[in-house]
Amino acid sequence: MAHRGMPFRTLVPARLDRLPWSPFHWKVVIALGITWVIDGLEVTLTGAISGVLRSEATLHFTSGEIGQIASFYVIGAVAGALLFGHLTDLMGRKKLFFITLAVYLSGTFLTAFSWDLWSFIAFRLITGAGIGGEYSAINSAVDELIPARVRGQIDLIVNGSYWLGAAVGALGTLVLLDPHVFPVDIGWRVGFGIGACIGLFILFYRKSIPESPRWLMTHGREEEAEEVVKAIEAEIEERTGKPLPLPVVEIAIHPGREVNLRTVAKAVFGRYRRRSVLCLALMISQSFLYNAIFFTYSLVLITFYRVPESETGLYLLPFAISNFLGPLLLGRLFDTVGRRQLISATYLLSALLLLLTGWLFVNRMLSAVGQTVFWSFIFFFASCAASSAYLTVSEIFPLEIRALSIALFFSIGSAAGGVAAPWLFGVLIGTASRLNVAYGYMAASALMIAAAIIEAIYGVKAERVPLERVAEPLSTEA
Repeated sequence: MAHRGMPFRTLVPARLDRLPWSPFHWKVVIALGITWVIDGLEVTLTGAISGVLRSEATLHFTSGEIGQIASFYVIGAVAGALLFGHLTDLMGRKKLFFITLAVYLSGTFLTAFSWDLWSFIAFRLITGAGIGGEYSAINSAVDELIPARVRGQIDLIVNGSYWLGAAVGALGTLVLLDPHVFPVDIGWRVGFGIGACIGLFILFYRKSIPESPRWLMTHGREEEAEEVVKAIEAEIEERTGKPLPLPVVEIAIHPGREVNLRTVAKAVFGRYRRRSVLCLALMISQSFLYNAIFFTYSLVLITFYRVPESETGLYLLPFAISNFLGPLLLGRLFDTVGRRQLISATYLLSALLLLLTGWLFVNRMLSAVGQTVFWSFIFFFASCAASSAYLTVSEIFPLEIRALSIALFFSIGSAAGGVAAPWLFGVLIGTASRLNVAYGYMAASALMIAAAIIEAIYGVKAERVPLERVAEPLSTEA
């Protein structure tokens, strides 16, 4: 809760933005971004085992039930994002780092002990709630601690690091799902357990990450904000042996102004309503695309290409690598060429490539390898598009409601695009009709094209611009 006090002027944002890249920034990226690596590993395992879970030797799920499980995971993420997003703005970024990660790891660990459909659904619901909260807390903190000149690139890479975990998960399934190594009903359980155990180390590493000075200053904790920034500056000056340049942009803060749902609604649906339309378009379209294809990719390989269940992870490996290379290689352009140009381009290219893939798929012109190659091309760009959606939401609303704004649009986008997509594609694949699946690809492409157009119209010029200029804090003096 904010502490009421006298207005004050501060250089905290300017001091953070003028910092050179340092080991402190690497520590932030690793401590916060590694969650996406673990999530990528765990969700990849979930997608890869969808074929195994249909076996009579395991839990004997249908294709529709597997899609249902994925949908409940997204429902959990929606609920968790809204709850923990509000708490992140209220209690601070750092406290929620530990709470959301603990919830996430608990759900992942419990999934390993699922015994039927509803236990699996319940544990995936808990896992989703934790990861939904992580989206709000982590994206808020990364944007507030990373200098403005590289904010876009770093945010994209952090979100894209999910695919490093996906690549590891893809390789891991070759062992975990090999019946010669583990019994059919044991390997996938071991995978979830390993992911949860690895995540425990993150809890300890995050202790070294400070609370966001930007959050502290808007909650009237000026002295604490100053202490955090001074410690970061001292560490950097000691390493470089050079004094830092003087900050020049000062802002005024009126601490203690109440922020409630009415305040949020007034900002999101009033002053920033065009930005809200933009965020809805970006989040819904990328969520539908990713959840539709990623949660059911192994079903496509098994159903239409007769790929053995234990080998589907091998086909995911290039797909995952391409998803990470996109933000890594193109991320810098989001800070130099510009947000609007790159976001529109990546959404549009993803849509056009997906349409081409659907046409080739219907006409039986792709093998399992060919399908994987085209998916890799699509998601080289789609990964940038998806990460830029989270970047957009996290930087174009005022600081006091940043986490809740991320949660709100993540939730709406996931509910509209993510809950229905896995179930829908599970049903379409279950018909064993290539044309039906292609209709699903066409729907995803149409949403991505619409988002590209809306970005071209409403996109915000946020590259290399301080957060306080992109969206003035609610507590800033006019």
